[in-house]
Amino acid sequence: MEHFDVVIVGAGLSGIGAAFHLQERCPGKSYAILEGRDAIGGTWDLFRYPGIRSDSDMHTLGYSFKPWLEAKAIADGPSIRKYVNETADENEIRDNIRFNHLVQDAAWSTEHATWTVTSFNKATNETVQYRCNFLYMCSGYYNYDEAYTPEFEGIEDFSGTVVHPQFWPEDLDYSGKKVVVIGSGATAMTIVPAMADKVESITMLQRSPTYVVSRPAEDKMANTFRKYLPEKLAYGLTRFKNVELGRIMYNRTRTQPAKVKKIILDMVRKELKPDYDVDKHFTPSYNPWDQRLCLVPDSDLFKAINSGKAIVVTEKIDSITSHGIKLESGEVLPADIIVTATGLNMKVLGGATLSVDGKPVDFPSKFSYKGMMYSDVPNLVQTFGYINASWTLRADINSEFVCRLLNRMDELGVRQATPIIRQEDHNMPAKPWVDDFSAGYMQRMLHLFPKQSDRDPWRNTQNYALDKKLIRKAPLEDGTLIFGNSQQEASLKKKHPPAPGEAQDRTAA
Repeated sequence: MEHFDVVIVGAGLSGIGAAFHLQERCPGKSYAILEGRDAIGGTWDLFRYPGIRSDSDMHTLGYSFKPWLEAKAIADGPSIRKYVNETADENEIRDNIRFNHLVQDAAWSTEHATWTVTSFNKATNETVQYRCNFLYMCSGYYNYDEAYTPEFEGIEDFSGTVVHPQFWPEDLDYSGKKVVVIGSGATAMTIVPAMADKVESITMLQRSPTYVVSRPAEDKMANTFRKYLPEKLAYGLTRFKNVELGRIMYNRTRTQPAKVKKIILDMVRKELKPDYDVDKHFTPSYNPWDQRLCLVPDSDLFKAINSGKAIVVTEKIDSITSHGIKLESGEVLPADIIVTATGLNMKVLGGATLSVDGKPVDFPSKFSYKGMMYSDVPNLVQTFGYINASWTLRADINSEFVCRLLNRMDELGVRQATPIIRQEDHNMPAKPWVDDFSAGYMQRMLHLFPKQSDRDPWRNTQNYALDKKLIRKAPLEDGTLIFGNSQQEASLKKKHPPAPGEAQDRTAA
């Protein structure tokens, strides 16, 4: 069985970034990346629907250490996939990836201070095990095997094609077809303008509206910086600018929701024709950022609507007929293709089961330490990005923490670091892991995730500026993260094993 200092799970944005940081900050550590698919890129390799793109700018979705050099800041999926692959190849990370290795189980042994990671090699149909001292979960939160599709009465009678964006067929020909896209999120708003020029008609059918903001695909200031300044300086300035603008925007949605709502809706009205019913189709019942805002680059969705190539229908579905979708009003939307852009399913730790010293880890009963470790679970960090900012901002800062933690463990001569609930925290309230966010995909699955609380270090702040203080700068020895299980103790136990029945001293766990 191969042994590594660190096993990283996932070769997407987070995993490749984690490997870079590990190589740079902990050069003596051995590592392997276990990737369940046969390619680098994670989400950006999995999703292949028309128009696939980021709704975060690449100066914040990109890595802190690798400048984004393309003119478009709102990048398409292939460009992002290329960027992640370039990062892996430039830093010789690819050789450390074990592709087609789907992690199924991880078992911690305090005696050996190791995780035994069990994966299924999909290429050989074999079960493979690895051992490591530290487990870094970078597998995201999507269920790659199963998307979310509500039950639609009569869908089995539909004579056309039904496709979910997560499983887009490469050979799907939609030229001259009548298409209905069910959904009102970022995926639907990407697909509709991307398909509009080729189809006979395309309708975005939504049960309720979403806030939509248009933004130029190119960041003119970023491109100007890059023209006159060194690449890294230009990238850093743009990154800082965009982080701060995003922070200010989000804070205003919390303190002045009505004002921000009016600003957004006024912008939408300027984009569309004067007689367009913005109140019905683009005015949600909730406040901005209670769910994620949808970004459309260069007003592409609005242009498709204004041209008549795309329409938005806001109404509930009654049933699916053989040739379309019947609405509760009785109207039928004809369709050759139905796209169910109805969302995703979430998974905790990519669906892997965990145990500590033979006891299964019950994640809903655990508390989240700084949004990345879990109470009573040693030597494990998970990356889960921000819901109100770019994923990679959190991924980068988590990787910095992991490297700082590994180096400190070496300095102390210990093999284990575990978040333990302090005496004063025993009665702290349990709150959802992600709070104040009403999106359906979150609400459906949050009961399976660890909890957070109302005090540090048990908060999952979703606040990048605050996390820089709590994660990057705060002392590691905080009375909650307990270090122990030293090499010296392990050696003594080997030399002087306890007599039968004699209780062994517990190391800090």
